[in-house]
Amino acid sequence: MSEIEHAHVGGQKSVVLRFLAAPMDANVRGYVGGGKILEWIDKAGYAAAAAWSGHYSVTGYVGNIHLHRVVNVGDMVEVEARVVDTGRTSLQVVCTVTSHNPRDDVRVTNTQCLLVFVAMDADGKPTPVPPFTPEDDWEREENERAQVLTAVRREVEEAMAVQVYSDATETCRETLRFLAAPTDVNWGGKVHGGYVMHWIMTAGKLVAERWFHGHARATYAGGFRFYRPMYIGDIVEVDARLIYTDGSEMHVSVWVRSGDPRGTELQTTTHCTIVYTALGEDDHEVPVRPWVPRLPEDRALERHATDLIQIRSRLGRSQPHQH
Repeated sequence: MSEIEHAHVGGQKSVVLRFLAAPMDANVRGYVGGGKILEWIDKAGYAAAAAWSGHYSVTGYVGNIHLHRVVNVGDMVEVEARVVDTGRTSLQVVCTVTSHNPRDDVRVTNTQCLLVFVAMDADGKPTPVPPFTPEDDWEREENERAQVLTAVRREVEEAMAVQVYSDATETCRETLRFLAAPTDVNWGGKVHGGYVMHWIMTAGKLVAERWFHGHARATYAGGFRFYRPMYIGDIVEVDARLIYTDGSEMHVSVWVRSGDPRGTELQTTTHCTIVYTALGEDDHEVPVRPWVPRLPEDRALERHATDLIQIRSRLGRSQPHQH
């Protein structure tokens, strides 16, 4: 059973989800991986956005995700989401995931990231939200950081927009195809953003482990950009490809496309680049064989990956900021 805690009742700017990680949450390696953690983050972030705005809100972006530690089955998990900035119709929410074994008090921080939501009115149009004013040092620092991340996100999106992803590739690539099921949707009738991120992480992990021929763990996600919603019955295509390797790291770009199965063309709904780290039998990092692109498109995507590394290096802090 989960517990939902609302803080600052007047402003409704903070929500905490608290629950035990269940066996069904684990991946094939026996621990709770990044995909499931991102599901939890999206649900908590949505709860905070809806509580602050008073409206149904859609996920626009989830970014700069450093996955520091995994969650073990049976751990007590807390997912805290706090509003830190608002635009006219948008909200930025910082989400922090911590966990601990219920038999002790040693709590670890698993990840922290920033989410962007857009509030919607009854007609499905963006609607204004109450302005947010930071009230303490933590909120002021996160508010400033959210604005820095907004500028970097725009730069990343400009770099992404000019890239070409076609079949002219020799890289390791996997494509998952299926229909969006009724169990995948949120109460607004659209496919839950958390589930889309889980699908992306699954496809990316498949590519990374195929390339490495061993265990690979997601350690960083550069940003999930949500372009349009998808609906029950849509055909979903999750296309993942390796674009860069460096030491023990494998950078995998994943595109999600969807549309009516009776139509002829799928439209892009989500995109993200994820970094996976190769792990040996003792769970220590080990090098992977390098990916050496030969075709023009593959070489361009490798350069794109290194450009993104340079852009994101300006973000500074990688460890979660506690309050």
